[in-house]
Amino acid sequence: MLNQRLQQKLLQKLSPQQILLMKLLQIPSIALEQRIKQEIEENPALDESEDTEELEELNERDEIDQEGNEENEEHDNKEDEFDLNDYIDDDTPSYKLSVNNTSQNDERKEVPFVSDTSFHDLLFSQLGYRKLSEDETLIARNIIGNIDDSGYLQRDIDAMVDDLAFTQNISTTKEIILSLLTIIQDFDPAGVGARNLQECLLIQLNRKQDPSPVIELAILIIDRYFIEFTKKHYEKIIKKANITNVELKEAIEEILKLNPKPGNSLSESTKSNYYILPDFIIYNNNGILELSLNSRNAPELRLSRSYTDMLQTYSESKKTKQQKDAFMFVKQKIDSAKWFIDAIKQRQNTLFLTMNAIMDYQKDYFLSGDDTQLRPMILKDIAEIVNLDISTISRVANSKYVQTPFGTFLLKSFFSESMQKEDGEEVSTREIKKILIDCLEIENKSKPLTDEQLTGILKEKGYAIARRTVAKYREQLNIPVARLRKKL
Repeated sequence: MLNQRLQQKLLQKLSPQQILLMKLLQIPSIALEQRIKQEIEENPALDESEDTEELEELNERDEIDQEGNEENEEHDNKEDEFDLNDYIDDDTPSYKLSVNNTSQNDERKEVPFVSDTSFHDLLFSQLGYRKLSEDETLIARNIIGNIDDSGYLQRDIDAMVDDLAFTQNISTTKEIILSLLTIIQDFDPAGVGARNLQECLLIQLNRKQDPSPVIELAILIIDRYFIEFTKKHYEKIIKKANITNVELKEAIEEILKLNPKPGNSLSESTKSNYYILPDFIIYNNNGILELSLNSRNAPELRLSRSYTDMLQTYSESKKTKQQKDAFMFVKQKIDSAKWFIDAIKQRQNTLFLTMNAIMDYQKDYFLSGDDTQLRPMILKDIAEIVNLDISTISRVANSKYVQTPFGTFLLKSFFSESMQKEDGEEVSTREIKKILIDCLEIENKSKPLTDEQLTGILKEKGYAIARRTVAKYREQLNIPVARLRKKL
């Protein structure tokens, strides 16, 4: 049965301006310039200017003949609910209609980028020096296309036979593909085209020009005792291969000279360079911390004069249906431009307030650069200081970098949980990680410290934490277990 009834609901909806601000907060400074340029391209009412004095002229052009246009204005206000004074108001100072993202001492500098031949292009160029038939060349190019950036062939040979048959109508066999793969594995850098790490290391060892007994032993270890080698079960290798500890050490030294990812060594020299552009800069001025926003290369924004002129022209004349559509289009674009300018201003203000709160909270660290001076800090701590929502602080901290006298760091790295010492003092988990790193740097590599031993060391220093917590912190630092850190 259908019925109608009135019902009141309390809903929370985000306005377009709030959504725009949240998106801009997540963008780091290096991407802000591109976002502003995109908005300028999409919205013709938004313009880029190097002289803000031009905006003052807009304030002098809002005198409208009220006597001749009273009827039209009343009609427009009722029909379109639009007031021209909201757009051209002589009481509005020019600084509210523009955003200046550069300080007085900032210079506009371009970040250099390097472009060069890609890793796969270099493999294709080496293929051109081989005498192959047309079908063999196509098959070889397909093989190279399945090699990843690390230099490994990721596609199964049987699957490649099917791929060539269905996509390029080439009938081939597994043996032909393997023979062409052998040719590709002879390309530089050594080890390219391998299907796994074991094959990659063997290719590099077999290409040594003067095979010595040490190289032959290294080939034997990788070929027959690869699993024991990866798990560092050196005693088993010594026993099975009937070799001495010294011989094993020499062979392992040769193996460690090899490149486990041959493609990366080549791509590192050919790929474009990427730079970190800090969003904040902290200066230490004789013990006083000073904060500035890095807004370099962000253009200054203003409303387009041509669009404000069009808006005034349309408002003064009687409008046909076509002119009304044009009038609403211009009005919509100017609204959008004002929202964007205001969102940029709010973004700058929110970023500065948040970073300033973080700088004050971690003042001891930014003055000394000592990780042990870092206080426990979570998003809620900063949100309470600046009276903003936790989600807003999270967006500010996301993918933002701060330049300090001690280096450039990801802003998110300064947030850490607290851990209580035996004396009741709360310390940051980053302080504990720093102590772990210091302990592992001075450990005896022939007898690495186990998680149990690390737990005991931390307890001696007053950090009463469980062994599983030590293991968690070690994994977060990308440090392997003791057995895999062992060296002969």
